[in-house]
Amino acid sequence: MSSTEPPDTATAAALPVPPAGPGITGAGGETVRWVTLPGLTLNVRTPAAPPKADAADRANAAVSDREPALCVHGLGGSSLNWSALMPLLADRVAAEAIDLPGFGDSPPPDDGNYSVHAQARTVIRYLDAAGRGPVHLIGNSLGGAVVTRVAAARPDLVRTLTLISPALPEIPPQVTALPTALLAIPAVARLFRRLTREWTPEQRTREVLALCYGDPARVTPEGFNAAVDEYVRRHELPYFWEAMERTARGVVNAYTLGGQHGLWRQAERVLAPTLLVYGGRDRLVSHRMARRAAAAFRGSRLVTLPEAGHVAMMEYPEAVAREFRELLDSVTRVTGAAVTGATADTGRS
Repeated sequence: MSSTEPPDTATAAALPVPPAGPGITGAGGETVRWVTLPGLTLNVRTPAAPPKADAADRANAAVSDREPALCVHGLGGSSLNWSALMPLLADRVAAEAIDLPGFGDSPPPDDGNYSVHAQARTVIRYLDAAGRGPVHLIGNSLGGAVVTRVAAARPDLVRTLTLISPALPEIPPQVTALPTALLAIPAVARLFRRLTREWTPEQRTREVLALCYGDPARVTPEGFNAAVDEYVRRHELPYFWEAMERTARGVVNAYTLGGQHGLWRQAERVLAPTLLVYGGRDRLVSHRMARRAAAAFRGSRLVTLPEAGHVAMMEYPEAVAREFRELLDSVTRVTGAAVTGATADTGRS
């Protein structure tokens, strides 16, 4: 294949940069702010405030009454990946989405550390500094691995855990995910850059959509154009390739860790109620790992969206929001039952 021909999806898998979303370039009313920590600067995105139709809604939707939530994107993604989902949850939780260091609008970390452990430490530092914990943690792909580590290491910071196609160790990985793993090898990344010099942003974006979405046709023309613009902007950043290569290397390294530091062992340590969402058409995280994840996360609930790909919160945000609400309701029911039981025991004594 010459470098001027459209890329095939297997090769383009080496650049899993999720687009901004179907018609989402930053939903109306969103706000972004910078949070500075020692050695880090993070971009944080917040959705518009929920509508307040009457007194009951106002009481339910008041920011002070809503439990906090934090969304963490995957490799190559950004806080924009949550712009379709967060407004659908705004009446129940006060959600935020962060750009991990080196992605979205967050600059690289001062120490150049892009490991999964370092990303988890970033989330912990942000939550500690913000004083928002415990929160409902939601992670996609790499973000799923990151928040799993957070939940295992700091259970005091986590109310519930929602994992959407989490990047947990799968050996051997499915064939369509292999090029992403190869991105961790500098020589391969340099070769890819040379071979794809002549690819247009539209070609690159089209292949990324084919990789990440179960049905790329769901993306509107406006969403596609927004994805192209975001791809161009990100590709021009001087640290784009460094962030991609080092983060991919961090994921591969995390997959090879054994003992108590292994991600599957970390999953077994999670105490928070957990929702697992997998896409039936995911080309990066095999659906065969869903049952293993359900067994590892104690008391978890597994949901499969047959038509979804790797970014279900962008493809089917309503379905993900519905399942998240069920998670919240189930926690409320369990908590209520525990309180009722404790009250009854007190009465009897």
